[in-house]
Amino acid sequence: MKSAWIILSALVVGMLLGIGIESVAPDAGTASLPFIEPIGLLWLNALKMTIIPLIVALLVTGITATADAARAGALAARAVATFVGAIVITGIMSLLLTPLLLRVFPLSAGAAEALRHGLGGAAEAPPSPTFADFLLSLVPTNPIAAAAETAVLPLIVFTTIFAFAITRIGPDQRATLSGLFKALGDSMLVVIGWVLALAPVGVFALGYALAVKAGVAAFGGLLHYVLIVSGIGVACVLLGLLLAWLVVGIAPARFVRAMIPTLAVALSTQSSLACLPAMLEASKDLGVEPKKADVVLPLAVALFRFTSTAMNLAVVVYIAWLFGVTLTPWTMAVGLAVAVAAALSSVSLPGSISYVTSIAPIAVSMGVPVAPLALLVAVETFPDIFRTIGNVVADVAATKYAADGIGDEPAGETA
Repeated sequence: MKSAWIILSALVVGMLLGIGIESVAPDAGTASLPFIEPIGLLWLNALKMTIIPLIVALLVTGITATADAARAGALAARAVATFVGAIVITGIMSLLLTPLLLRVFPLSAGAAEALRHGLGGAAEAPPSPTFADFLLSLVPTNPIAAAAETAVLPLIVFTTIFAFAITRIGPDQRATLSGLFKALGDSMLVVIGWVLALAPVGVFALGYALAVKAGVAAFGGLLHYVLIVSGIGVACVLLGLLLAWLVVGIAPARFVRAMIPTLAVALSTQSSLACLPAMLEASKDLGVEPKKADVVLPLAVALFRFTSTAMNLAVVVYIAWLFGVTLTPWTMAVGLAVAVAAALSSVSLPGSISYVTSIAPIAVSMGVPVAPLALLVAVETFPDIFRTIGNVVADVAATKYAADGIGDEPAGETA
């Protein structure tokens, strides 16, 4: 929380300074860009260098962890199936709803152009592939070359096949390979932690450059982005309450009453992990047997990010819309698959770290510019509130649903 506010403050200070200098002495502002902007771009490049290893690590650990959790017993298997189904639903909702929100609440042409210019200018959209090209691009002849050339789609296909193959080998070998890629992912998180420790400096430089290029309109553009992504977060919370009512059978009033202590913790900490004790009490109030809640809720905190696919895809769709990148059905399908894998393999991390680790691979897989993420991470503080609220609502609802569908056999019994 403290780190997020420091990064946001660095962005605001950098933008205010850039606007002030550009207003008083435009020539001085322009002349300062070659000295200040490279600092931000260097920081951005440091973030980009972790993307390809992260894609591989997230896919492998997400698929193997989900498979291992499902093997733990009938209750765990039903919970995992519930998690996967729910995040796929929210992802599809986001792919449909985000473009609709952008049409209903558009950003003015001037503000859009200013924000686009400030975030790196117009992106050159690749030519739309034919269906034959799409099919041929699915299977790489050389996965290492695909990684080196940032050919993300064939790399994802190979890594997915490889990850499912890991789930079919012996337990010792499976543990060794899973541990290797888990270590790779954890190492990348350490690197990202180091990079984000310098985020106030990098964001200050990028914010200054954005303000010099775009002026006051940049603030309006960032506000528009926050409102659109937060709108998707609100939609996730409402969808969670609706599913709790229609699928799980809990009246909204009863559900909200039971969740009040959990929601208070969620608002104050913005951490699903910190909400775990309160969620256990809420599940008990809703009639979940404690021994079942003790199995499903920790699993939900580890694997289930109800809002992640929706809000992460909303960020990527927003950037694509801003830069005029056309998203084909195939592109969106790939993005959804990567978003699901990223959501399942995420851990409870500060919002700024999980923002980069989850969204950058999705953006790369969909052919959307990654550079804007370096600035947008600074305003994630506000959408992150809805991420946490939606996650804890869905965690408790999914726990009730999974527990009601399983009898009293031991939770560790093999399914």
